[in-house]
Order: sequence, then C-alpha cells, then structure tokens
Amino acid sequence: MDDTASNKQAGRKRKGPRKATAKSLENAAAFYLQRFATSAENLRRVLMRRVERSVRHHGTERDEGAAFIDDIIAKFERLGYLNDTAYAEMRVRGLRGRGQSRRAINALLRQKGLDTDTIDAALAAYAEENEEPERTAAITAARKRRIGPYRTRGGRKENREKDLATLARAGFSYGVALEVIDAESADDLEDRP
Repeated sequence: MDDTASNKQAGRKRKGPRKATAKSLENAAAFYLQRFATSAENLRRVLMRRVERSVRHHGTERDEGAAFIDDIIAKFERLGYLNDTAYAEMRVRGLRGRGQSRRAINALLRQKGLDTDTIDAALAAYAEENEEPERTAAITAARKRRIGPYRTRGGRKENREKDLATLARAGFSYGVALEVIDAESADDLEDRP
C-alpha cells in the first residue's frame, strides 16, 4: 500500500452511528431480514442495539426508539415478513438435519427469543413428519463426529464411554446414546426403521 492511500484513510473522519429514526430503523430491519431469517424478538434485539448506539452518540430517546421498533415489528408481522412459527419450523428442520438434539434445539431457539410453546409446536410438527427424530439426529451426530460405529481410528471398546459422553453433552438421552454407540455397525443403525 502506498503512502497516499494510507494518508487518505487516516485523514478521513470516522462516521458515527446513524440517528435512530423510524425510517432508518425500518430500513435496517428490512435489510437484516433480506439477509437472515429471524424471530421477532431477535430482530427487536438487533434494532435495540442500533437505538442504544444512537442514544449514546446522538442523545436520542431510548423509549422513542423502542416505540419505533414495536411499530416496525407489528408491521412486518402483519405483512408476513416476520413469522416466529415458520422460523421455528425452519430452524428445527435445519438443526435436526445437522444432528442436533431436542435439548440443544430448545436452547438455541430460546436464545433467539422464541417462547416454549412455539418451540414445542415446531418440534412436534417435525416429529409428525419424521420417524424417531431424536434417534436419527443422534445417528447424524455420531456420523459427523466419527464416534461409535462410525469410528475409523482406535478401538470402539476403549472409546465407548468417551463416545457416550460426547452424545450426552450434545443433549441426547442415555438410552438413545447407548443405542447408537453400541450398534454393531453403521449399516445396522441406518437399516433399522
């Protein structure tokens, strides 16, 4: 990099955060939703961080920003851009496909601000569509971590307790973990309905 380029960058004034107006927050929310699927509560947190920065930098009112956010979220829910139920169902499908346990999914979705009823409904809907979702997720987790019947190095017997602990830490019950880790082969696991 030559000196003129670095001088230009050094000479620029750093921009502060934008003032939190109804329009700027709505634009930020729309831009966020274009890039990420999210829950209403998580979007509220994202927008509140913007409001907090605006309060510190511009001296705007926190309560006014919170009121703008409530209006934006209500509008986006009315328009169908935000739908916590659809978001929960989508995340459950994705997380189950990656081998996440019910307990881990519950924790992740609670972190995103979803209520227990919405999470339970999404997990129940997934369970209706898929046979033995917890067992299937445990098999996926074992395959990804190369444990139990998917172990390629080291003895299975020597690593049995370690493998059980790995699935337990991932949130699977002892019974499910035992069934997966003690399976004779990977084919036996995947063939059994």
